[in-house]
Amino acid sequence: MDRRAFFARSFALGCSAAASPFVTPVTFASAPGDGRLVVIILRGAMDGLDVVRPLGDPHFAALRPSLNGTQAEDLDGFFALNSALSSLMPLWRSGELAFAHAVSTPYRDKRSHFDGQDFLENGGAATDGALTATGDGWLNRLLAQLPEAEAETAFAIGRENLLLLSGDAPATSWSPEATLSLSPQAQLLLEKVYAQDPLFRDAATQAMALSDLVTDPMAPGWAGRAKALAEFAAGRLKEETRIAAFSIGGWDTHANQARTLPRALGELSDAILTLRKELGPVWGQTAVLCLTEFGRTVRENGSKGTDHGTAGAELFAGGAVRGGQVIGRWPGLGPGDLFEDRDLMPTRDVRAHAAWALRALFPVGNPVLAGDVFPGLDLGSDPKLMA
Repeated sequence: MDRRAFFARSFALGCSAAASPFVTPVTFASAPGDGRLVVIILRGAMDGLDVVRPLGDPHFAALRPSLNGTQAEDLDGFFALNSALSSLMPLWRSGELAFAHAVSTPYRDKRSHFDGQDFLENGGAATDGALTATGDGWLNRLLAQLPEAEAETAFAIGRENLLLLSGDAPATSWSPEATLSLSPQAQLLLEKVYAQDPLFRDAATQAMALSDLVTDPMAPGWAGRAKALAEFAAGRLKEETRIAAFSIGGWDTHANQARTLPRALGELSDAILTLRKELGPVWGQTAVLCLTEFGRTVRENGSKGTDHGTAGAELFAGGAVRGGQVIGRWPGLGPGDLFEDRDLMPTRDVRAHAAWALRALFPVGNPVLAGDVFPGLDLGSDPKLMA
């Protein structure tokens, strides 16, 4: 195997990426102003009750006897942060990290990952998960409302196009001409061949982490995917790009959640800290919105995991965020408080927080946000999320 020819295409595309993210897409767009927006889709339904734990709720511990025992960082005396995100606590203390709890899209009852993710990215209002008539993404509809946006600088990287930026506003997609397909034995051989060559060893590791060779969050090569995507995004955001979006998988925690969830949280933490480091002074104008299709059940299941639920949590980071707070009305976990006696009750539309963030970052008003970008949205009062 000619290793230099093997990675020639990757280096031509930029060593910062090492290789194309074959499965996970990254989407970019330019827009007027200095504000930067990063949207991270957390695919698989993040358990907001485990990430931002309501330890102050008297019913929480009994509902999750095995999941409640792991360590957590106190946030405000009521909520505590999963210790797998402890590296983000300096951001919390500096006012660059915030959360919203008991939030969901309007999607109800069916709890399908595929429908829920499409609905989240589409931004519609139908409770059954039906997409808007145009079937496009809410970031694409935002771009259509920004007269100074440069459509030619909006592009997606990866085979799977994010619905988030799909639509009438022109965007360019790029995907590799060929897949990187190696057997586990060939992958191991490649790692050994490159072990003594720092240049190609690092490139090979990153390439395999970004490719569809590694999709299991418990696999050794899975770690580092989100960090590489964040590095790639930051490089563009420091230039003319103003909007970036990508996804992180590994959030479907039906079993052994205490073991599997920290891996996904570690990837998310790496992505956020990488954005902060690489963006430098631009971080001060940046808002990172981390959204998931729905939450998970309040009660843990027999496999020490949780099943598909309804309301969950959002995570916000960046210098443009008013951090150090968990926003939202807490519905409680007692008898009669749960949605369908199984899920955290939604008390606010997840789209509302996204809309208020867009309003602060870009020249769009409430009628556009609640009509064109998020049809049927009740914006409600300003959650004071943005600095």
